[in-house]
Amino acid sequence: MARVRTAALAAAALTLSAFAAVAGSASAAPSATPDFGPNVTVFDPSMSASSIQSKLSSVFNAQQSAQFGSARTALLFKPGTYNVDANVGFYEQVAGLGLTPGQVTINGQVHVEADWQGGNATLNFWRDAEGLTINPPGGTDTWAVSQADPLRRVQVNGNLKLDDGGWSSGGFLADSRVTGQVQSGSQQQWLSRNDQIGSWTGRNWNMVFSGVQGAPASNSFPNPPYTALAQTPVIAEKPYLYVDGAGNYNVFVPALRTNSSGTSWANGNPAGTSLPISQFYIVKPGDTAATINAQLAAGKNLLVTPGIYHLNQTLNVTRADTVVLGLGIATFVPDNGITAVSVGDVNGVKIAGLLIDAGTTNSPVLMQVGPNGSSASHAADPTVLSDVHFRIGGAGVGKATQSLVVNSNNVITDDTWIWRADHGSGVGWNTNTAANGLVVNGNNVTAYGLFAEHYQQYQVIWNGQGGKTVFYQSEMPYDPPNQGAYMNGSTKGWASYKIGANVTSHEAWGLGIYCLFLNDASISNAHAIETPSNATVKFHDMVTVMLGSNAGTITHIVNNTGAAAGPGHTVQDLVSFP
Repeated sequence: MARVRTAALAAAALTLSAFAAVAGSASAAPSATPDFGPNVTVFDPSMSASSIQSKLSSVFNAQQSAQFGSARTALLFKPGTYNVDANVGFYEQVAGLGLTPGQVTINGQVHVEADWQGGNATLNFWRDAEGLTINPPGGTDTWAVSQADPLRRVQVNGNLKLDDGGWSSGGFLADSRVTGQVQSGSQQQWLSRNDQIGSWTGRNWNMVFSGVQGAPASNSFPNPPYTALAQTPVIAEKPYLYVDGAGNYNVFVPALRTNSSGTSWANGNPAGTSLPISQFYIVKPGDTAATINAQLAAGKNLLVTPGIYHLNQTLNVTRADTVVLGLGIATFVPDNGITAVSVGDVNGVKIAGLLIDAGTTNSPVLMQVGPNGSSASHAADPTVLSDVHFRIGGAGVGKATQSLVVNSNNVITDDTWIWRADHGSGVGWNTNTAANGLVVNGNNVTAYGLFAEHYQQYQVIWNGQGGKTVFYQSEMPYDPPNQGAYMNGSTKGWASYKIGANVTSHEAWGLGIYCLFLNDASISNAHAIETPSNATVKFHDMVTVMLGSNAGTITHIVNNTGAAAGPGHTVQDLVSFP
């Protein structure tokens, strides 16, 4: 009982601290807008709609098709009402600066289209919108995206459409309210987490809901293919920048929620802690790794403004509860084979809004959370990675043996695209080399919206106990030249999702694993998932798909269970294992 009472008091204190940060600041003198560097624009409701629209349009026109471009941009709206249309392009973030979505209203769309690809949204990546109330003309907002395009903390007064007439390949909606209907259209898979929706229509291979009020029934997979968890086991929402009533800039760090449903702001101000901008070092283009590390060592948090930052030394995050918040898809590129980011085995680190892009010299690991052998419990204050994405090639040659290694316990990942590029520059079986996307060695690690694709061996290796995954989307590599180049010893191919031999507890919901072997249609992958056979290692609602009409085979879904997805039977489902 003492532990329950202590937790309740802590939650109350967090809620009060958030309220005090907003209410108490009314008497404080407003601070000037910080210097966010050249790639951040802050809009004020006193500005003319035409001037704001001009900026929005110019950024979009430059970024609409810049899939592997170098520009990074954040367009931020102070509290107020705006009559504009925000079409969101590559490497572009559109965000409200209110503590709650209701403080910034856009009378117009905040949308993603696929005009540049004739309606095909499967290449619409790397963009973000959050912290807004959207009143779309005509009653429907369009968010036609695939991976790495989170829509967070928004209220859409009307419908939300998730495609643009062509294919779309997976996305993420969190901590949001849609008063009307969510229309999934051609989306192959989708995760909605902690949302409130009027209704949902549409299906394809797997639609996953976690803690969503208004979600479809939970027991219908595969007909229709809906997977719904009534509650989200454990989550802390992404930190965000906001302006309080006195004009002061702060970063809000949402509190941990357990067994939750609906949004964090349904009853007003969310629970959490406000950190003044003075506690942050604002990283701007031109800053070096040495400068950033010195600020971290001095106890500063980081607000990383939009840009591409080449690192010649690892960024070391060693202080508990450090916040590293990226704006505008801020990008770290490790040079000379280093690890880009290393996090200590400490409580409560929050890292959000970053793209880690592999350098030309192979890095053994791009990001490591906790050193090898980490053993401390962080259940009360876990490290959370929100919208942290990884890329191997595409913008040029990139190489990394493993992208994300999680050694600490209780880590939460929330919307993570881990991608070995299948197109773009510097792409080839012997060019953008990468063995594994995610390796989990820590216990009680939870992943929401895990996308891991095209790695040359296991996409995911999970060695820790007590792990949970809610939504998994994975494509096997497109480019093995032949079966001989794609063998795991005597086994054909490598499973996408691999549970370590010593694991006795794990659970995953809503997994979709695809193959498209472009160089040799005779290639087979023996298993989509490999796991020890144990009653406490559980999988729910799995689908395998051979993309196209003749592009290889996935022989089984889990171990030797489940029918083959291949020519003539392109989609196969499995409700549960064991």
